[in-house]
Amino acid sequence: MRIVSLISSATEIVDALRQIDNLVGRSHECDYPERVKALPVCTRPRIRVDADSREIDRQVRESIRTSISVYDVFEDVLSRLEPTHILTQIQCEVCAVSLRDVEAALSRGIPGHPEVVSLQPDSLAGIWDDIRRVAHALGISERGEDLIRQLQQRMQTIAAQAPAHPPLRVACLEWMEPLMDAGYWIPELIEMAGAVPVHFNSAPDVLIVAPCGFDLARTERELYWLERRPEWRSLPRACIADGNRYFNRPGPRVVETLAIVMEMLYPQQVAPRHRGHAWRAII
Repeated sequence: MRIVSLISSATEIVDALRQIDNLVGRSHECDYPERVKALPVCTRPRIRVDADSREIDRQVRESIRTSISVYDVFEDVLSRLEPTHILTQIQCEVCAVSLRDVEAALSRGIPGHPEVVSLQPDSLAGIWDDIRRVAHALGISERGEDLIRQLQQRMQTIAAQAPAHPPLRVACLEWMEPLMDAGYWIPELIEMAGAVPVHFNSAPDVLIVAPCGFDLARTERELYWLERRPEWRSLPRACIADGNRYFNRPGPRVVETLAIVMEMLYPQQVAPRHRGHAWRAII
């Protein structure tokens, strides 16, 4: 098999299924495990990803308005790699290279007839289905089921640490300007942690800021978008998290995301194993 992954979470699924040696190409965003950084890059963004939150949102909306993809797929690189499988997604044409991008590249001619596996992780159940989908395409369905069971058991163990007291009201943001609440599997993780997901303007007990594609340093640099809002001054607690690596990747490391949420919500009860490199308290 010769696998090309055009989405970070799929790359991590391939790794968790012990198929990383069969990965021959990656997207510009795939960076875990570390060894994949040496693989050929098959995509690039068409927008200025170093712009601030408001400008990135403007560029994305303009791309959607004009029906121009946010990403380029390098057809020459794909042709050279001759993949048997291409992993992509249909959940969001903004977050990562989409099925439409891949189909457009294939229509212009790539050697062979690679199987395109398109993921759609809109919930925890969707993440498990995506693992099944990849495992089935690679002919290792049983290994996929084993992996799902292991991940679910680990999450149950983590969630069992939640203290038995009135649940915290927790808001999680995936973008700061304009303001966007985190959706999909994130509210489920908050509930697994024994808390109640709420909106930013609903007086949360804890705010988690984990913008899509941003690491800790970049999130902290753009906190001024929130600091100018009146709701900010009344927040009892707020934390920033590495959204790029943990909150925006619907793959095997969702287990770590749950552990991070537990650490942020219950700093007195849960050992802070991820504090500093994955999250930080700011209020």
